[in-house]
Amino acid sequence: MAEITASMVKDLRELTGLGMMECKKALVEANGDIKAAEDAMRIKSGAKAGKAASRIAAEGMVGSFISADRKTGALIEVNCETDFVAKNDDFNNFAKELAQVVAQQNPADVAALSAMKLASGSTIEEARQGLVMKLGENIAARRFVRFSSAGQMAAYLHGTKIGVLVDYTGGEESLGKDIAMHIAASKPVCVSKEQVPADLLAKEREIYTAQAAESGKPANIVEKMVEGRVTKYLAEVTLVGQPFVKDPDMTVEKLLASKGAQVNAFQMFVVGEGIEKRSTDFAAEVAAAAKV
Repeated sequence: MAEITASMVKDLRELTGLGMMECKKALVEANGDIKAAEDAMRIKSGAKAGKAASRIAAEGMVGSFISADRKTGALIEVNCETDFVAKNDDFNNFAKELAQVVAQQNPADVAALSAMKLASGSTIEEARQGLVMKLGENIAARRFVRFSSAGQMAAYLHGTKIGVLVDYTGGEESLGKDIAMHIAASKPVCVSKEQVPADLLAKEREIYTAQAAESGKPANIVEKMVEGRVTKYLAEVTLVGQPFVKDPDMTVEKLLASKGAQVNAFQMFVVGEGIEKRSTDFAAEVAAAAKV
């Protein structure tokens, strides 16, 4: 039987929004498998899917850059170990410079980016090593995205932890910024329902089917319940299906249509998303030290 730690219970609670005792019980039944426990709790309670984007698990910042003609843009996540360094001016400037290099030089991947040069003449890897020595922490570029199109770019940074880059056609510059801000707030998965990953949709349909089956209603009614929930889910996770944050009575799709615009692509980075952050149990460390 797997050990169920307080940290595991906390993580499951953040994913489901349900009580600690319920989360602990589900983890015990799932033998410590957080994903299996989450799915089981969703089936029983009807809870929505967890949003990993709300769980910041590492430090750093998101840097952005848009060219003067707004045809090219880049977004990059650069990580460090502590929030103190994440707020350091040298670290911030480094992340912003990297975003500019990505936009202007179009590296194939992070390794290729490291070999490129900054305006100072040093390579990015040399500059990174210099920062590591100066600030005393590991620093690394984790991921980036670059858009270039006949349309235009817009970016929105919520502080330094959340960044959004939008490639759109039509409409004014203010529209692009509004859409980028909406994405940061509402966290859509993709632009439209046609782009929802098939495996993600299949998983949601499976859970909705299990939820509906527990109602005990006839198969034809269950089928309609499932389709209704799938339709609602698609509206929740697609950009065009969501209510616009500045005017919830209007969907983003209607907003774009009223401006003669369309969103071609977008990307959102949340610092530390998907990274396990090492947690220190000081009480355990003290107890262990006392035994030495």
